[in-house]
Amino acid sequence: MNPGLVVKLRPAGPWRIGPDSGARNRVDVIYHSDSLYSAVTSAMSRMGTLSAWLDATARSQTPAVCFSSCFPFLDNIAFVVPPRTIWPPTSPALMSARVRWKSARFIPLSVVESILSGKRLNENQWSVDGASACLVPAGKPGPFRTSVRWNAAVDRLSGASERHATACIEFREGSGLWTVVGFHDENARDQWQDPVKAAFRLLADTGFGGERSRGWGRAETPEFVEGMLPELIIEYRRQEPSPAPPVEEPPGEEPPITEPIPPEGPVPEPEPPVEADAAVTAPSATDAVESAAPEAEAVAALAFEAEGAPPVAAELSASALETVALETAPAAEPAEPALSDAPIGAAVRARDLTEPMRLATERAASPTVPAPAMHLQAHWLLSLFTPAADDAVDWGRGSYTVLARGGRIDSPSGSGELKKQIQMVAEGSVLYADGVPLGAAADVAPDGFAHPVFRAGFALAIPLPEVH
Repeated sequence: MNPGLVVKLRPAGPWRIGPDSGARNRVDVIYHSDSLYSAVTSAMSRMGTLSAWLDATARSQTPAVCFSSCFPFLDNIAFVVPPRTIWPPTSPALMSARVRWKSARFIPLSVVESILSGKRLNENQWSVDGASACLVPAGKPGPFRTSVRWNAAVDRLSGASERHATACIEFREGSGLWTVVGFHDENARDQWQDPVKAAFRLLADTGFGGERSRGWGRAETPEFVEGMLPELIIEYRRQEPSPAPPVEEPPGEEPPITEPIPPEGPVPEPEPPVEADAAVTAPSATDAVESAAPEAEAVAALAFEAEGAPPVAAELSASALETVALETAPAAEPAEPALSDAPIGAAVRARDLTEPMRLATERAASPTVPAPAMHLQAHWLLSLFTPAADDAVDWGRGSYTVLARGGRIDSPSGSGELKKQIQMVAEGSVLYADGVPLGAAADVAPDGFAHPVFRAGFALAIPLPEVH
């Protein structure tokens, strides 16, 4: 468990979260973790701690602080992008329900906990809000809606004007956005918790996202909740099956008859007993094992002689027969190796796997090189993710999708230049990895730029149990 911090932002006006296309008449509804890291880094620069902040995060192999993306909330309901392995529901009863589960982009954390605990959803208690794509309790509105606001640019010299539109997000009363801050350990929390809180307070006054010069993106004083991860976000408990209640007999009825009813007519004569010499025609299980022991001993001797070891003269039991069968069976085909040595930003692209498969086959055939033992655990991503070189992710399992992230640079050394576009694993993806994935910050500055421009791909992931 790692220390964590939940931050709740209550917007004081409209917000603009620019989409990947950059179109002004469209808006994104998720303030992604890489944009949030960029905003916090800008605040750290104003507070005079930029160099130490970059050394602890973007320039470190084990980042001290990571952020989740910002998700909506309404009153006491916190919404989140659900794990792709459990959403939408696949049971026939829910798929035929009147609720279009797959239309919900955000679902409450309580629904995720219920699914992970083995509970079933009641279609009469939920509905999907079309404006926000949130799964809300029946009869309750969504936390936000998207809108387009019109403005006119006026040329003060000529008096000419040009009308233009800008899309934004308008939040309902009592709603807002929440995010999670994860610290690597207690030392990182003690060092960076107060600066991170100060950065959020500064950003609440100056604004998040676009159109900040118009007063958009501002929020009230942030609310902070400290705790430990993942219990700070979600707690799931597997439900134990309740014992079946005892069956009670209906009152006033006679108990059922348990004795057999004799058949009508003459009673047939009993068959004569089987003679002792007739019983040997069907051998018992013990006789079958004893008769098969010499043959199994010969098979074992051949197996050991093939390996260069002396044959075993002891009598084999039934369990030894299974062991010999497993040892002499042909080896299974090797699984696809994990792409843990991929370069940053390109781990999720297609690549030639001929050479890794050949090496894996040679290792499996060589008796002197044991196969590495990997304990793969499912992790639910709440942030955008760029795999680091040491992240042992099995890309052949899980369920994930990627986003193309670009944008323009905002820096005193040169604003407006295009960043390098990279692919990042999206929120809600479920990855199987040996250990906790950390992620990395890729340098997306154009060639020859004055300084690096980091796009944070640190993983804020929650371990998931196997749900059947």
